[in-house]
Amino acid sequence: MRVTVPSLALDGADRRVRRSAGDRIADTGLLALTAAASATVIVTIAAIIYKVIDGASLSISTFGLGFLGHITWNTVAVPGYPQGFFGAASFIYGTAVTSAMALILALPIGIAIGLFLSLLRPGRIAAVIGPLVELLAAIPSVVLGLWGILVLGPVLAHPIEPWLHDVLGWIPIFSDPSLTGLGVFTAGLILTIMVVPIIASISRELFLSVPADLKDGALALGMTRWEMVRGVVLSSTRSGLAATAILGLSRAMGEAIAVTQVIGGGSQSQINANFFANGDTIASRIANQFINATSKLWLSSIFFLAVLLLVIGLVTNLLAQLIVRRYALLQGGGR
Repeated sequence: MRVTVPSLALDGADRRVRRSAGDRIADTGLLALTAAASATVIVTIAAIIYKVIDGASLSISTFGLGFLGHITWNTVAVPGYPQGFFGAASFIYGTAVTSAMALILALPIGIAIGLFLSLLRPGRIAAVIGPLVELLAAIPSVVLGLWGILVLGPVLAHPIEPWLHDVLGWIPIFSDPSLTGLGVFTAGLILTIMVVPIIASISRELFLSVPADLKDGALALGMTRWEMVRGVVLSSTRSGLAATAILGLSRAMGEAIAVTQVIGGGSQSQINANFFANGDTIASRIANQFINATSKLWLSSIFFLAVLLLVIGLVTNLLAQLIVRRYALLQGGGR
């Protein structure tokens, strides 16, 4: 007895014939929607870059690259410059100091939290600490700035800054404690609090991505837990940690509101080696003076600061991606 089984295989032509008009419309619509979403991102970035550069054009043509090296930020008329004279050197310095301080403090703390939550965690403790770290990242920056003014500032003014001055006063950065507790040092600590959750969360995911066989094998060969962490976990994730550090640095450099609240910047600009003194960053100067700008050159110079901040952010993010891709290529070649 012969049993005939109908063939389920259809050639390409039959598939195209049997597809309904609704399916074709849905496929076309999906392609159009995703293409439009991708194009929106490109158009938005291009529009932002164009607007910022266009707004800065007057200052760029007036000061050129000398804008980066000038310390003076004078909003009144000076000889040869009836609309004022502007420079970004002191703000670049303030941005570099506060961001570097935040990264130096936040990187070991964030990595330590990531190690604890991924490798050393007791289950119940991790269930509490993990959400708390993520909750810290959700606190609005203006709330952190207010906390810095009301709580952190007074604590720094007495007794922390006087104690640091007594112990390390021979170093210029700790030469003279402030009376209010507000300044570059306070801004660096606030940025540290904001950067730690980013580094901790990404570090945790990196450490969890290391194969368990590698970690268990290292322990089985007689390594201590620290040797396993140093030789296997940190070694396997060093490129990711480097990219994480750069992303954290980018986050610190772009923060405006919280830094503006606690850094104590005024109308004048200066470079002061003392971390306890008032200062300013690029972002805080933009937030402070954008609304108050009364001349075209003043407003254009603020846009010039925005151009600098935009370039720094793009470069740091591209650098982070480059590190990750280069390490991936090296790993692929090693295999």
